[in-house]
Amino acid sequence: MFKNYLKIAWRNLLRNKSFSLLNIFGLSIGLAATALILLWVNFEVGFNQFHEKKDRIYQVYNKYPVDGEIWTWNSTPKVMAPTLKKDYPEIEEVSRYFYNYNFLFSHGEKNIKGTGTIADPSFLKIFSFPLVEGNVETVLEDVNSLVVTQSFAKKMFGDAPAVGQVVKMDNRDSFKISGILKDLPANSEFNFEYIIPWSFVKQRGWDDEFWGNNSVGTFVLLKEGTDYEAFSKKVASLRKTYDKESPDMVTYLYPFTRSHLYGEFNNGVEEGGLIDIIRLFTVIAIIVLVIACINFMNLSTARSEKRAKEVGIRKVVGARKKALILQFLGESILLSFIAAIVALGIVVLVLPSFSEMINTEINMDWGNPVLYLYILGVILITGILAGSYPALFLSAFKPSSVLKGTFNKTNTLVTPRKVLVVVQFSVAIILITATIIIGQQINNVQNRKLGYEKDLLIAVNIEGEIEQSYETIKSELLQSGIIKSISRTGGRVTESWSNSWGIEWPGKDMDNKTLVHRMSTDEGLVNTLGLKLKVGRDFDLKKYPTDSTAVILNETAVALMGFEEPLGKTIKDNNTDWKIIGVVEDFVFNSPFQKIEPVIIQGAKWWLGTIHMKLNPDRNLADNLAAIESVFQEHNPNYPFNYEFVDQVYARNFISEKRFQKLASLFTLLTILISCLGLFGLASYMAQNRIKEIGVRKVLGASVRGITTLLSKDFLKLVAISLFIAIPISWYTMNQWLQDFAYRIELSWWVFALAGLLALAIAFITVSYQAIKAARSNPVKSLRTE
Repeated sequence: MFKNYLKIAWRNLLRNKSFSLLNIFGLSIGLAATALILLWVNFEVGFNQFHEKKDRIYQVYNKYPVDGEIWTWNSTPKVMAPTLKKDYPEIEEVSRYFYNYNFLFSHGEKNIKGTGTIADPSFLKIFSFPLVEGNVETVLEDVNSLVVTQSFAKKMFGDAPAVGQVVKMDNRDSFKISGILKDLPANSEFNFEYIIPWSFVKQRGWDDEFWGNNSVGTFVLLKEGTDYEAFSKKVASLRKTYDKESPDMVTYLYPFTRSHLYGEFNNGVEEGGLIDIIRLFTVIAIIVLVIACINFMNLSTARSEKRAKEVGIRKVVGARKKALILQFLGESILLSFIAAIVALGIVVLVLPSFSEMINTEINMDWGNPVLYLYILGVILITGILAGSYPALFLSAFKPSSVLKGTFNKTNTLVTPRKVLVVVQFSVAIILITATIIIGQQINNVQNRKLGYEKDLLIAVNIEGEIEQSYETIKSELLQSGIIKSISRTGGRVTESWSNSWGIEWPGKDMDNKTLVHRMSTDEGLVNTLGLKLKVGRDFDLKKYPTDSTAVILNETAVALMGFEEPLGKTIKDNNTDWKIIGVVEDFVFNSPFQKIEPVIIQGAKWWLGTIHMKLNPDRNLADNLAAIESVFQEHNPNYPFNYEFVDQVYARNFISEKRFQKLASLFTLLTILISCLGLFGLASYMAQNRIKEIGVRKVLGASVRGITTLLSKDFLKLVAISLFIAIPISWYTMNQWLQDFAYRIELSWWVFALAGLLALAIAFITVSYQAIKAARSNPVKSLRTE
């Protein structure tokens, strides 16, 4: 019996090649799109899930009231880890984790920079990063030991043994490689290539017991059987015991496995994060697949008249309804199987480009048998879902009605097919609107007034011999005309490296906990960045040596401090008095999507780790960069010359939103494409069932234009209904999305009008082909059977 069903299904596919190809194409596009989304979702959901003790790993977070809101962050004092280990027996292991470093390692003639971290020896006992060589109990015990990944060892030593080799870091400290780690998985929260033991921090004098210095991550492994909720309440009051400056700060543990997906907080409460995007695109994946199945239903039922007589004759000769349902479901599953094979081919072809688009390397694990079970399950579910309605629809025909030709009601006001098309185009309009508004928001923020000139501005890290040779480098670059100006800063102008609510000024309300951002510089920063001075002057250490303890404020900081005449006033930070010498216009110093915050620019007494240089616009850019590299290589020969254009660094702020926009655009196009196939199917169905009416109208003198209009208006009505459904939904959804941005656009009516016009135009173009084809048909052929 099954063999016969298969033969009949195959013959039907071959007999109707164009119909079959159309169905396979629609299903394969839907399956491929769904597969791509679900591969990405599976990758993101699997983040940090490979650690064996993941259910007992927590990261230490802080909560603190600032400006009437509860701030939440995960940086902690260095003294936090040993204090937790000492005071709480429920903790099995605890480790500090210094965020990424980029040291230079040398061995013989080879110099390699890598991204690494500094951590306690217990770090490798908490997390499951397997050692290929070395003993987890001892690899980080010695101050001069170094653990590297397989890839880093390969880069440094090639195929030669790495364990036992001695390397030099920053041409200063020698380290002996004590262990080799297996390369980290792509979906790991960490991305280090080497680990330096925490004892090195003490050796360098970087360690401190200051509770106000929140600069490291702290991870905790609780003992088995520990009640997490009870322990969280117990540890909450830790700061009251040790932190005299911030006794109201609450310490709590946050599950490590949740940080990647849920690590966003609003007023101290977990609010979501990446999980919101994942849920959204999972829904989109399901919708795209359902729309593809809807097309199958529309295209299958559009052929109802051709299959109706077959069903009628089969029933007359004794075929049961169950057998007919099985036959049609078999055809559907066969089509689904072929479409799945085509979809897999599409996925394999486009996966590299898709990975590049979302900036995430995704691979298919062909060696995992679960993958094949998923594929088989999708084929069966898709086949049954897509074929269920056609199977029930076709198998329900009554032989007497079929053979008389009275089985079908073409002009029914509401039919399942019409409802499905309305759903398809409602989704398409919502996605079109979302794509336009996301693009508007990104463009609006990108074109925001920055307050500084980012073009031809480059940033270079101060490392190696640069600090000792800085004045010579500066002199050579300025005298040669390669650059227009140069200034040292604590970090890049595009990101805040330091902030505090402990800044004091005359008349400050001591209950004021507003966070003030800090940056530092030596001199010439206003000129180098192109900041706009409102009053006062730039830093100038040659003319004013006391500028090392001077400060420039932005307008928002002046407003916060309530200064009418700020020049000459003194503010206090870290027990140091800073004299105000200038005020600059507000400039974007942190996220461009957020409001401007108070910023103070402090003199050279603070740490300086970055050089900003304004290139000479009158010289060739490539020649300029080559000349700068030559100067740096001369004075810092052991380090590669690495630089970044500030405008490119600034552009990274938009990576997440642009990725969202690209994904939305891609699946909008796919939804429109698949929806057009569905509309094409319905148009084919309607034209087929009204072919005799069209013939009569033509005999009575109707024009091609008139018949085309008659057939098209019914479909355009469906799209108009979709507009009424989609516009309120899309307005509400995008308005909610925009609420996350302090600097945002206002929704405009023309966006929704444009989306509606696009949907109508797409529908008309799709339908007009079938309408014109039917209108131009020869009435003799359609009426000759009467």
